[in-house]
Amino acid sequence: MNTGRDIAAILGSTFVTWMGQRTTAVALPLVALAGTGSAWSTGLVGGAVGLPMLTSAWWGRRLRQHLTTGRSLACVLVVQIAGLLVVPIGAVLGSVSALHLIAAGLVTGCSTALSGPGQRALLSDVCDGLGPATATKMLAWQDFAHRVTMVLAPPAAGWAVGVGGPLPLLWAEAVGVAVAAALLLSVRGTATAAVAARPVSAPALRHVLARHRDIRRAVTMSGVGGLSWFAFTLGLAILGVRTGQPGVLIAAGMTGYGLGSLAGALLAPLLVPRLPELATIATGWVVLGLMFTALPTVTSSTVSVACVASVGGFSMPLGLGALNRLITAHTSGAQRRAAFAAESLVHDGAVSIGLLLGGALIGLVGAGPTLIGAGILQIVTAVITGPWPNRPGGRRPPRDATSDDLMTPARTGTAESAPGPGPNRSDTAPAAVSRPCDNAWRSGHPAGVLERKNNK
Repeated sequence: MNTGRDIAAILGSTFVTWMGQRTTAVALPLVALAGTGSAWSTGLVGGAVGLPMLTSAWWGRRLRQHLTTGRSLACVLVVQIAGLLVVPIGAVLGSVSALHLIAAGLVTGCSTALSGPGQRALLSDVCDGLGPATATKMLAWQDFAHRVTMVLAPPAAGWAVGVGGPLPLLWAEAVGVAVAAALLLSVRGTATAAVAARPVSAPALRHVLARHRDIRRAVTMSGVGGLSWFAFTLGLAILGVRTGQPGVLIAAGMTGYGLGSLAGALLAPLLVPRLPELATIATGWVVLGLMFTALPTVTSSTVSVACVASVGGFSMPLGLGALNRLITAHTSGAQRRAAFAAESLVHDGAVSIGLLLGGALIGLVGAGPTLIGAGILQIVTAVITGPWPNRPGGRRPPRDATSDDLMTPARTGTAESAPGPGPNRSDTAPAAVSRPCDNAWRSGHPAGVLERKNNK
């Protein structure tokens, strides 16, 4: 097995997929508007994509535990291609209706809910034998590939629309996802041998969060950050209109944020393995909250807006890298796949809810106060949920259990040798490669602590 080739294939798949998604975000609303004549229809695909994500904790629970190989994830991308072709085929046939848009959103939403967390889990599995920090670094590089598309895709899409119209971009995304599927087919690495040798377990997302207190805290901060994201995008857009700069403030803010996040993502593989996990995550959300509160005071200068936004953008890849490190270091197998899925569900679901309700809130209290309030909410959440108050009596409970079998004492040999009815013993690694976990859940945290819908 060529591990380096597998890693390169997964990273390449991420880049190609996100490049296609970000270019289509420019083209799809134009095709929808031309086909239906209704501005309302331009958001139908995005809205339909969110529904499978919000419900994936139920319908995807068992499916995600089978996504342990490049071949299985490639099959998911094939389903995504089918969804992507609905709209361009309808346009060629002369009919793009609301039904086409909803169908495309539902199919692509289902595949996205599975493929994103699945690829991160597979990349972690492939890196497991290469040293404790390798998975953290490779996940940071994956995030870098994702963020590069933030800078490259919009201008490329704008140029392509000007040259050939929006429809060719929809075909191009389907071709791009097909290339990504082919790259994943070449991946030979998989999860641990124990996973394939025993029946698949499907832990509920809420149970994984209840058992890993630090991951639960990090996911909570991510959910609040996702819920507040609308204040940045919608808030700057509306502030621009009200200050006589329509489109200027949001362009400056998004450009600054994108460039800052690109710089942070470039440094994340070096910095994240050296930083404390939960403190780095909390600090990132505090910095983003401070950015939100500062933006309304600098709207007179687009350069200042871009500079302030770049500081928040820089902090996010470090926080996300620390979250990925937290998950990979404290889970494996089925627990790991469920943890990545829980983070995506909470964050992306919260983003959808925020965008759905945010416009009404801004209309009620104004864009500036909304930005300040959203920033304060993120800061308060990070302070309450971060690493500072989470050690009763000032001492952290010992991390002495393997990640997937939390009932097994540390250093007792392989998972098979441990007594008792562990929740997912087939995924537990041998003691020689086992990772510590946060077993503070034993102190009695309720299993239903976080059932809210779950980005950046």
